[in-house]
Amino acid sequence: MKKLILPVLLLASAGLFAQDTDNVSTNEFNKWSIEVSGGVHKPARPMASGYFTNTPDFGQVGLGARYMVNEKFGLRLGLGYNNIEEDENSLPFESSYFRTSLEGVVNVGNILNFNSWTNTFGLLVHGGGGYSFMKYDSPVEIDDKDQMLHMVAGITPMIKLGNRVALFGDVSAIGNIRQSRTFDGTAVSHTKGVDGFLVNASVGLNIYLGKADTHADWYSEENRLTEEFMKIEDRVNKIENDLIDTDQDGVPDYLDREPNTMTGVAVDSKGRAVDVNNNGIPDEIEHSLDQRYLQKGENAQGTNAKDNSIADLLNKGYVNVYFKFNSDKPETYSLQAINYLKQYMKENSSVNAELIGYADELGNPEYNAKLSEKRAKKVYDILVASGIEASRLSYIGGGEDTSVEKSSAPARQLVRRVTFKLK
Repeated sequence: MKKLILPVLLLASAGLFAQDTDNVSTNEFNKWSIEVSGGVHKPARPMASGYFTNTPDFGQVGLGARYMVNEKFGLRLGLGYNNIEEDENSLPFESSYFRTSLEGVVNVGNILNFNSWTNTFGLLVHGGGGYSFMKYDSPVEIDDKDQMLHMVAGITPMIKLGNRVALFGDVSAIGNIRQSRTFDGTAVSHTKGVDGFLVNASVGLNIYLGKADTHADWYSEENRLTEEFMKIEDRVNKIENDLIDTDQDGVPDYLDREPNTMTGVAVDSKGRAVDVNNNGIPDEIEHSLDQRYLQKGENAQGTNAKDNSIADLLNKGYVNVYFKFNSDKPETYSLQAINYLKQYMKENSSVNAELIGYADELGNPEYNAKLSEKRAKKVYDILVASGIEASRLSYIGGGEDTSVEKSSAPARQLVRRVTFKLK
């Protein structure tokens, strides 16, 4: 059954996946994030003679907004500020550098399937360009801003702190184009091409926006498909389990109100043995016993034959009280067997009865001996409570019944019983 159901469900799910492909990014992960960072920098060139900065020097911050088109590629708009000052061995100066950038972002972690070995670490690379300007505050104060273009590229390792936030580090190299003065502002730059160059190293937080459980930075389509297939297999397993019919009555266990119905008896749509007269014994069994032991005897020899037939029925083991595994509570359908003995003893006041309990071979023999006695005692208690004098009854434990194949569950069911001996 599983071999048939699983492929059918997988094919159906594949069709659903194909229909939902266009909606995956929208439904499965968040796209937007805000980035806040700060750290150190190092302006490399150009610098006028006698002017230096610390290596590295604190004084740069960044703010960005990122949009991921899918789990591998996105765009980033960033703002940055660098406060550039002298170190202790330099002539004094102070400059302010402002920039705005538009960059492409590549989620290297997802491309390289980091999710196959970690859900905590990620890696982005980014690159692009934008507009920037320099404001020189001292030792010279120039009213006109030094306006320029720049190119930027960087690498961003990440550590996931939760579904809404991640810690990141970033190292970015920035090259200025058309930078007309040195970073200290005291001299004109004569460098051609990329006139200025500086490096930023930052630590910051990614704050993820959106209603989905995860962000594109950490989303894995492969993991999603795996989870879907696992859910399908769980559903198949549930269907299989639901269709199990332990008592083989044609009604699955999950619908079966009476999951231990005797083999071969008719049941209703809810798995209950048909019992029109509501006397606790399936009608087919009752009819068979009556035909074999009562009606035949009555027709042939009258009341005495009937009593003798019932006595034979009880003494020869045709009527037994059956029990579930490791239990001293009689099966519901076996209550009629107790009723047979009760009725017979009420109609025959001189008759006494011995109750003999048995257990199957599973488990410890000493434990099974005690269990067999408990079963006999349980039937004894029911008969006494039904009006039979205790002095007319006795009970013993017969221990394990080894007459059936130990490996057969149905056979073991037959020996978990209490039998009767009339005296």
